[in-house]
Amino acid sequence: MQSRSRAAVASFAHSRLSRESGGAPRDKSLDNDPDAPTLPPEFWENAIIGKYYRPVKTAISMRIDNNVLAWLKAKGNSYQTQINNILKERMIAERRERLTAERARK
Repeated sequence: MQSRSRAAVASFAHSRLSRESGGAPRDKSLDNDPDAPTLPPEFWENAIIGKYYRPVKTAISMRIDNNVLAWLKAKGNSYQTQINNILKERMIAERRERLTAERARK
């Protein structure tokens, strides 16, 4: 498998986002457009942030110990979802630790 540098991945992501948004930067002059009225705060009272957000997922194949798989399946729900949640929690914890360490150095 070919590895990519962080810069190459960031450049790819930026170019993809530019294409998806039409390639043009946001026109801030439209923020005060009288034909696009501002919605009152009451409109947003019941809004749910991220309601329709679905992260992009990649199908993979992995080997896992039988006893670990049995434990996950015994807990109910989808074991793949449980594996993803466990890994996501660990990823978030490591990021927090790294940020805390970086702030402590400053």
